[in-house]
Amino acid sequence: MTTRLILLGTAGGPTPKVSRSAPAQAVVVDGHTYLVDAGNGVARQMALAGLPHGSLDTVLLTHHHSDHNADIGTVLLLSWAAELDRPVAVYGPPPLSAVMAAFFAQSRVDIDTRVDDEGRRALDDLVTVAEVAQPGVVHEDDRVRITAALVDHPPFGVALGYRIDTDDRSIVISGDTTPCPALIELARGADILVHEVLYEPALDWITAGSNGTRLREHLVNSHTMATDVGDVAARAGVGTLVLSHLVPSDGGVSDEQWLAAASRGFDGTIIVGRDLMEL
Repeated sequence: MTTRLILLGTAGGPTPKVSRSAPAQAVVVDGHTYLVDAGNGVARQMALAGLPHGSLDTVLLTHHHSDHNADIGTVLLLSWAAELDRPVAVYGPPPLSAVMAAFFAQSRVDIDTRVDDEGRRALDDLVTVAEVAQPGVVHEDDRVRITAALVDHPPFGVALGYRIDTDDRSIVISGDTTPCPALIELARGADILVHEVLYEPALDWITAGSNGTRLREHLVNSHTMATDVGDVAARAGVGTLVLSHLVPSDGGVSDEQWLAAASRGFDGTIIVGRDLMEL
C-alpha cells in the first residue's frame, strides 16, 4: 500500500487568489482519493494533479466557511459528469445534510437530464452524507482509518480536524483552528501535519479596505500564527510540518519568512506548501 498526499489548494480566505487555489488536500491510497475540504476549483485541481475523478471515494469537510466548502457539491457533480460511478461518502459538521440537499435541488435539472440522456446512475444515489458533531473515528475501510477532532475555530461551534491513518503513513489536516489541545492530541506522533498559518505582521495590509477591526479580531481569535505553529508540531511530536492555508496567500511573505516563523520551537522538517505539491 502506498499513500500519497497532494496539496490541491494552499490559499487561505474566501477571495480568489492569483497564485494559489482554495483549500483542499487529497490523500490517495491504492487508487482511492480521500478529499479533505473542497474550496472553489477543486475538481480542476484534481485534473491538474492527474487524479482520475472516478477515484473519488470519500470527502471530508472541516467547516462551513466558503473557502472550504464552496465546491462540496460541485466536485461531486463534475466528477460524476466525468467518470464517477461508485459510492462516495461525505462527512462534515452540521448542517451538512441540509447543504447537500440544497445542492442536489439546485442541480436537479442537470442530474435528471444526464440520467435520462446519458444513462447514468443518479448522483444522489451514489452519495451518502453523515454529519459529524463529536470527536472520534468517522470512517474506516480496508485502506484507511479516519478520526476527527473538534478544533477551535470560532464562531463555529463545530469545526473539525482529521487524521488519516493507513498502513504506511499517518496524515493530519488541521482545518482552521487556533492552537488547541484537541488538535495536538489528534496529531500525536503523526508522520505529517498539514497546518494552517497566519503571518501576523501582515495583518495591517490584510485588513486594509475591509471592516478591519472585526476582521482582525476574527483572524487573531480563530487562526494559528506562524510563530505558534512550530510549538503545536513539537508538542504533537510530528515528523513533518507542512504549512498551508497561508494567510496572506498572494505574495508579500517569502518562503524564508514562513520557515523562520514556523521553526520557532520545532526542529523537525518544515515545508511551505504549494498547490499540486505531492508529499
